[in-house]
Amino acid sequence: MQSLQALQTLIKQFCLAPIQVTDIPRVWLVRSDSTTEPMHVVYEPVLCIVAQGRKQAFLNRQVIHYDASNYLVVSVDLPVTGVVSEASQDKPYLAFALTLDRTLLADMLLDLPPMADLDEPHRGYGVSPISEDLLDPVVRLMRLLERPADIPMLAPLIEREILYRLLTGPQSAMLRQIALSGSHLSQIGRAIDWIKRHYAEAFSVEHLARLSNMSESAFHRHFKSVTEMSPLQYQKRIRLQEARKRLLIDEADAASVGFAVGYGSPSQFSREYARLFGAPPARDAVRLRNSAAELVQAA
Repeated sequence: MQSLQALQTLIKQFCLAPIQVTDIPRVWLVRSDSTTEPMHVVYEPVLCIVAQGRKQAFLNRQVIHYDASNYLVVSVDLPVTGVVSEASQDKPYLAFALTLDRTLLADMLLDLPPMADLDEPHRGYGVSPISEDLLDPVVRLMRLLERPADIPMLAPLIEREILYRLLTGPQSAMLRQIALSGSHLSQIGRAIDWIKRHYAEAFSVEHLARLSNMSESAFHRHFKSVTEMSPLQYQKRIRLQEARKRLLIDEADAASVGFAVGYGSPSQFSREYARLFGAPPARDAVRLRNSAAELVQAA
């Protein structure tokens, strides 16, 4: 595809860091000149198009593969482990990302015909083959970086075109669900938002089900379908990722960090941390700081 080659050229031109926030609202770029170690992050609602290379994301036991032949859409906040699995100096990993604006999606739905089967459980992500119809407006949006004065007027129009292609494409049902306040996906999103804000607190499934306006059995079924994990597993991933961030940034001791993110037992915290990240908290923090220092010296 000519559009794919154009997107590669534009990302190389404007992506000057591993993660580059652009002047276009909600658009950011990613570049990696080599494969990477596993990175534990939270994917927020986003469209991701790989222009070159390949990436894998591990969501609990589910493996998500995406490359230049397809695109990824994420509809809710998902704690994943991401790996750039194909990249080199000659052919770096290059990706375009657009954070999804739920308000804009909901506004656009008013002008689209209704769709059946929106009550069926949906995953919180989807991967579909890329098409020229989607790539073309993405390239035109990126070309606005060459004409910054055009961004305020033209970027919103092209963004709507991109979202229109998504809303009428293979991931239409999932995207419509995140824009409709009464949909099951949107209801599960409320529970996810609560867990992210209160990750250090104990909760009952009854409370989350009530928050989502569902029965407990329906809540369990839809939460597992969306996130590939139970609410407790989701909370644990959020807790541990927050703990890792605190260990790296604050350089606090492991026991106090464990207590701060909600663990009552230092041994349980250390055990679960090592199971996810491959090393106990203190040793992992030292390794992360050394890696960061090496990157600074290399730069």
